[in-house]
Amino acid sequence: MSFRPKPGSIPDSPGVYRFRDAHGRVIYVGKAKSLRQRLNSYFADFSALHPRTQTMLTTAADVDWTVVGTEVEALQLEYSWIKEFDPRFNVKYRDDKSYPYLAVTLGEDFPRVQVMRGAKRKGTRYFGPYSHAWAIRETVDLLLRVFPVRTCSAGVFKRAGQIGRPCLLGYIDKCSAPCVGRVTPDEHRALAEDFCDFMAGNTSRFIKRLEKEMRDAASEEEYERAARLRDDIQALQRALEKQAVVLGEGTDADVIALAEDPLEAAVQVFYVRGGRIRGQRGWVVDKVEETTPGELVEQFLLQMYAEAAPESMPREVLVPALPPDSEAVAELLGEQRRARVDVRVPQRGDKRALMETVERNAKESLAQHKVRRASDLTTRSKALQEIAEALDLDQAPLRIECYDVSHLQGENVVASMVVFEDGLARKSEYRRFAVKTKEGDVASIHEVIMRRFRRYLEERSATGELAPDDQDAHGPIDPETGKPRKFAYPPNLVVVDGAGPQAAAAQRALDELGIDDVSVCGLAKRLEEVWLPGDDQPVIMPRTSEGLYLLQRVRDEAHRFAITYHRSKRSKTVKESALDGVPGLGPARRQALLKHFGSVKKLRAATVAEICEVPGIGPSLAEVIVSTLKGESP
Repeated sequence: MSFRPKPGSIPDSPGVYRFRDAHGRVIYVGKAKSLRQRLNSYFADFSALHPRTQTMLTTAADVDWTVVGTEVEALQLEYSWIKEFDPRFNVKYRDDKSYPYLAVTLGEDFPRVQVMRGAKRKGTRYFGPYSHAWAIRETVDLLLRVFPVRTCSAGVFKRAGQIGRPCLLGYIDKCSAPCVGRVTPDEHRALAEDFCDFMAGNTSRFIKRLEKEMRDAASEEEYERAARLRDDIQALQRALEKQAVVLGEGTDADVIALAEDPLEAAVQVFYVRGGRIRGQRGWVVDKVEETTPGELVEQFLLQMYAEAAPESMPREVLVPALPPDSEAVAELLGEQRRARVDVRVPQRGDKRALMETVERNAKESLAQHKVRRASDLTTRSKALQEIAEALDLDQAPLRIECYDVSHLQGENVVASMVVFEDGLARKSEYRRFAVKTKEGDVASIHEVIMRRFRRYLEERSATGELAPDDQDAHGPIDPETGKPRKFAYPPNLVVVDGAGPQAAAAQRALDELGIDDVSVCGLAKRLEEVWLPGDDQPVIMPRTSEGLYLLQRVRDEAHRFAITYHRSKRSKTVKESALDGVPGLGPARRQALLKHFGSVKKLRAATVAEICEVPGIGPSLAEVIVSTLKGESP
């Protein structure tokens, strides 16, 4: 391998290294106690390496490294580089499904309890994850008797405040109705915090308090109130019964187990808080090189806890095997939690029994994943091969870009570009365009393809990629940010939404730019025909073809992305144009009005007095706004 570093040039110290491909893209990040020993192991005996490591080395064209002072620094830098560059050959743990959480939005003025999925948001407290959303709703329904916290959406909450009447939950005492002022913001926040305390495992004090209140009510002969408190206690006890007691009260631990084969691994985690199982979650991972269970555990702990909130981290992490640098990992987790974190392997007792249970779940998860994965990989490979055969391509189109144009009677013309790699959507590469030409879809497609590939050529030229003798060229990687440039990578296939004329326009744009290594086709909606530039007849792919199905998904995704952009642009134009004709109303006041009322329709229905409630709007200007808007057609 020509890029092998010279003997003696690699330092014999801890550090982090990066392999790059011919375009400069980072494809693998690793760390080592000794960079010299670790990197030399890649080049010593190529035939003895793991097959995927061999693939990584043959893909690579360069390697560089950074020396660090300690193993903790190496762990931190390795994780930050993996997150930044998203290397294709690194171990990446993926959720085997989207898990729901019970979330309390403590960052809002009136915190709300709701079911949430996806990325976690700042200012929100999460509990779980749960296996099913209905399990969360059952728990919340029981707890609202005792902690009547708001559960409604922002729209329902605002509407109730405007009409002065709470929703049904307010009437049946499952909401304290802060929307109509039944409780103050501070009182409602106290309820939300009590709700969080109960969910976090501090349960005994609430039950004891209710039992005392029940006895006091009975002694004062307030039997109806005592009966209601009795029912509240039973509701809390039923909520607790839904969570199995597995360890001693006060135990906070995450129990992690692995199941693996030579190519893949599955991870299961049970979250134990206050001795009870509060949630369960699973991940799956492709093995890139031959790794030990301890190395898999280390990678998992870094990815799982690197950005976790301190209050969500446990005091103890139980693992099936210790990481190679277990002390450094524990120190890093302790810094994240701002308190000590123990990482250890349970040997006996209840914790060992629970680990075995989690391990059985991991084995079942891996078996289910392999069934799904085999089907998915086969289908995607077949689809790409069918497209290559139908369009007479030299190789399967591993990167497909699709373009769609959206407008309303020639106004607010926009276009979208979506990217599929290996048959899967790569949303970080999506782009959208505000189209300048208004001469129809064919001209718009030509403009967008010209703009996209002109940028590609400019960036290649600016970075020196066109000069093969320049050993310092960064290719499509921005040397300042270290991230791929926006239009860095060319596709194998360009798909446009339309028939022959649209495909011909895209091909004409590529010809004008001198690009001859990108194929083009159009996909017409009416009969789902595939059109090649310059052909009088379409390519007919079988209706049951996986290749046609993939092209349809790519086209539909481009259409969805374009429509979303067009609607947002059109909505902004409509809002602005309706208020443009109001004398004395500047951009800041227009924005304030739309923020207060939510839409021009609601503003049009408002009275002068209601409009005067908006900061900066006086009676005379409010009258002008009302008269101007009433003169327009709704």
